[in-house]
Amino acid sequence: MSSILDLVRPDLRTFAGYASARRADVSGSIWLNANESPWPSPADPDGASHRYPEPQPAALRTALAELYGVEADRVLIGRGSDEAIDLLVRALCRPGHDAVAIAPPVFGMYAVSARLQGAPLIECPLRDTAEGFVSDLDALAAAAEHTAARLIFLCSPANPTGQALAPEAVLALCRRVRGRALVVVDEAYGEYSRVASLMPAIAEHDNLAVLRTLSKAHALAAARIGVVIADPRLIAVLRNCQAPYPVPAPSAHLALAALQPEALARTRERVAAARSERDRLTAVLAAEPCLVRVYRSEGNFLLARFRDAEAVFRALLAAGVVVRDMRAHAGLGDALRISIGTPAENDAVIAAIRSVSEAIAAGISSNPV
Repeated sequence: MSSILDLVRPDLRTFAGYASARRADVSGSIWLNANESPWPSPADPDGASHRYPEPQPAALRTALAELYGVEADRVLIGRGSDEAIDLLVRALCRPGHDAVAIAPPVFGMYAVSARLQGAPLIECPLRDTAEGFVSDLDALAAAAEHTAARLIFLCSPANPTGQALAPEAVLALCRRVRGRALVVVDEAYGEYSRVASLMPAIAEHDNLAVLRTLSKAHALAAARIGVVIADPRLIAVLRNCQAPYPVPAPSAHLALAALQPEALARTRERVAAARSERDRLTAVLAAEPCLVRVYRSEGNFLLARFRDAEAVFRALLAAGVVVRDMRAHAGLGDALRISIGTPAENDAVIAAIRSVSEAIAAGISSNPV
């Protein structure tokens, strides 16, 4: 029977990584094993930053495992989802041989990490349908069955297109490519979704991994706390490939505070507010004459196509509103991605877009002859 370790680069299956001072199983009251300064920094009033942090802070790992409903040995903490993506590509893909399969338009870091590793990139584009964007899971499976694709990255809810994948369809893909590829589902926006997470299925599918982050719903983008949840054997390999001290102590403290009951209750309230604002903004934009289409979204953002995206982009900037210009992406030459803000911020978006609709109705073009 195949093992998830069969997908790991052969030279890394028994790789022990760097044995940092904090990974040593020792204890004491006088710490002289890491060449740290014995004195706190004069810039550190709490006097806690002169010691290296735990590579995987035990309390935070336990709290994250409880949050996501998994065992702690299935959790690896890193510097946002970006580090997890990079670790997975480096651990599984031999340069020039093992490929990464993606479904563009999608989050750009999958392709960036593949390129940096020298891993071939296989693109199976999303289909733009009347119901929204749809992933071609058959094409992704074929990439693993008939090419050297070792990693399949899926984004659900998808960035920038907003759709979420049906869990059963993803699990069918996992079964189809078992022994050939690891399926990685990036759930960075999972808290905003009406579709169930795939995390409960990880225990039964060793070739499934899920990415989560505290950057979005938990409002800790600057702390850079992300996790990969996977089979414990794969987690052990990734940890040995990780930098010695990937989780800064101040970030770990912030994350722990954000996972306390009162903070989690506030987060749930804000997620509900964002969902409500997402629905309101969707309905309002859909009625605007300058709009071609706004896609149903399961994230905290909307992808919208405009009759004159340049005019809308300029109008938003003139109002002080910065959105993501998606026009350089294949198939999105008329599209902008708009994050869901506060009600007042969303009102500013609506007002700016309405000004373009009014200009179009008056026959004013953004590119007059």
